[in-house]
Amino acid sequence: MITEIRIMKRCVLIALFLFASTALAQAQEQQHKLVQFQMAIMKRGPAWDSTKAEDRNAIVQQHLKNVLALLTSGKLIIAGPFDDSSDLAGIFIFRTASADEAKALVDTDPAVKAGFMIPEMHPWSSEDIFKKPVTSPLTMETVYLGFLKKGPNRKEGDGDTPEIKKLQDAHIANIVRLAKMKKMVMAGPFGDDGELSGIFVFRVASLKEAQDLAATDPMIKIDRLRIDLHPWQVPVGVIP
Repeated sequence: MITEIRIMKRCVLIALFLFASTALAQAQEQQHKLVQFQMAIMKRGPAWDSTKAEDRNAIVQQHLKNVLALLTSGKLIIAGPFDDSSDLAGIFIFRTASADEAKALVDTDPAVKAGFMIPEMHPWSSEDIFKKPVTSPLTMETVYLGFLKKGPNRKEGDGDTPEIKKLQDAHIANIVRLAKMKKMVMAGPFGDDGELSGIFVFRVASLKEAQDLAATDPMIKIDRLRIDLHPWQVPVGVIP
């Protein structure tokens, strides 16, 4: 009888251990679950330089009013301009039921309708870390967004080779390392298999620091990926 009780206790302990291990694995999987969003990369349109200052100011005010309304609705989770002289104006990231819904929301923006900006749409995945911004008053912070582009050191179909799989593991490990340092605050891949592979977003003191951190990525080191970094103004509080 005592032996049977001991056996039963051992079985219960094993079952509890297996249950706890499964629950932990599920929690870890849920913690790093990727959600698909829709990203609009806003490029400067034909009317960007040709619009008179008075008309430009009116369009910008209407655009800002629309952005605030979309942020309040929850459909737009983050938006902001690039603070440099490139042909990129800014980024919208949407949480919508479909790509068509996101595109329709972008197309109603006054700056898009006026030809001031041209949207380039991409499906983009990330952990759903985003918080609702405080919009009254709306305050902005500078982070550094890098577009990861496919580099020359890659061959068609080589992603399944052991060497590249090992490199991908090192790439992910480096992302985790930078996230734990609180330096990288956003990352995720594009889902349309174009020239753009994904993005990194750094919360650091300077563009140079962002460049130095990006250079530690194993994929960037061997020129399998290249990164194009820009200072990005975003609402305070959206990115933890």
